[in-house]
Amino acid sequence: MKLNTPRWWYTRDARHGAVARILLKPLSWLWAAVTARRIARADPVDPGVPIISVGNLTVGGSGKTPVTREAIRLLHEAGINAHGLSRGYGGSLREPTQVNAAIHTAADVGDEPLMLALGGPTWIAHDRVAGARAAAAAGAQVLVLDDAHQNPTLKKTLSLVVVDGETRGDEWPFGDGSVFPSGPMREKLRHGLARADAVVVLLPADAPGVDPELLEAFGDLPVHVARLMPAAPPPKGPIVAFAGIAKPWKVERALDAAGAELIDFAPFPDHAAFREGDLAFLADRAERSHARLVTTEKDWFRLSPEWRARVLSWPVKATFEDEAGFQRLLLGALRAHSAR
Repeated sequence: MKLNTPRWWYTRDARHGAVARILLKPLSWLWAAVTARRIARADPVDPGVPIISVGNLTVGGSGKTPVTREAIRLLHEAGINAHGLSRGYGGSLREPTQVNAAIHTAADVGDEPLMLALGGPTWIAHDRVAGARAAAAAGAQVLVLDDAHQNPTLKKTLSLVVVDGETRGDEWPFGDGSVFPSGPMREKLRHGLARADAVVVLLPADAPGVDPELLEAFGDLPVHVARLMPAAPPPKGPIVAFAGIAKPWKVERALDAAGAELIDFAPFPDHAAFREGDLAFLADRAERSHARLVTTEKDWFRLSPEWRARVLSWPVKATFEDEAGFQRLLLGALRAHSAR
């Protein structure tokens, strides 16, 4: 059974969830050691095309998939045949497969690859090397990997780390720095940043700007700032919303900031398989309030066709403050790869 993300993961105050943090510390040490050993022992493969990796340092909630989709769009805009590549988390297909939203479901390929496929050719493969080779054989000039910072199997041309820029209140993207499950980190911050070429700080649409203290954490790494913006206004009138992402509270906050008339909000665990009873309960809640039922684009892809007809999708996108500068970063990496 999936569990909701602990809110105390994302606060620097170790007094929050203190007992759980202490009890889970030994597992954190084991997780960190296994991750470090796997990366150190890897022999990355060059699939013959440039690899742009978009990943994060935490177990979820940073916004890497919208950044991946925007990177692919900017490469296409520059005339580059960029393909997306994902492990296909949550899907049953394991062999290299080009995603087709007309025939594949989230149960086949995962929800995030379906989102990426809206913007261009996208592949899933449990074996990233096999997936990269299949995409290259199909004509990909560059591969943009979604969630691959801790996957060392492919030789990366450019490694981007996406960081959630929300620091208002007591929130901090790295919590107290503890590794999963004692905290949100996939590995120690300094280890993850050491393999990065640049950082993307993804701010909420209504955030005032990047916290200077957060910028200091990245040292000399280049930082590109983007905002997670609504692709369209929220539906007019009362709505009941739900979300099954790593930080569902961010969806509730974003809807409020966008001016939605939010009657109720239901959080679910990341990648949750929505049960019929849960959806029926939410639909009844909406009907009694004369409201519409709304969810995220990612969650919408996991619904059955029958429920998709009853639930509205509210998509968001990553918008860079210096779009031209981020595009230059991507194209510069491709030129450096060609010059080898």
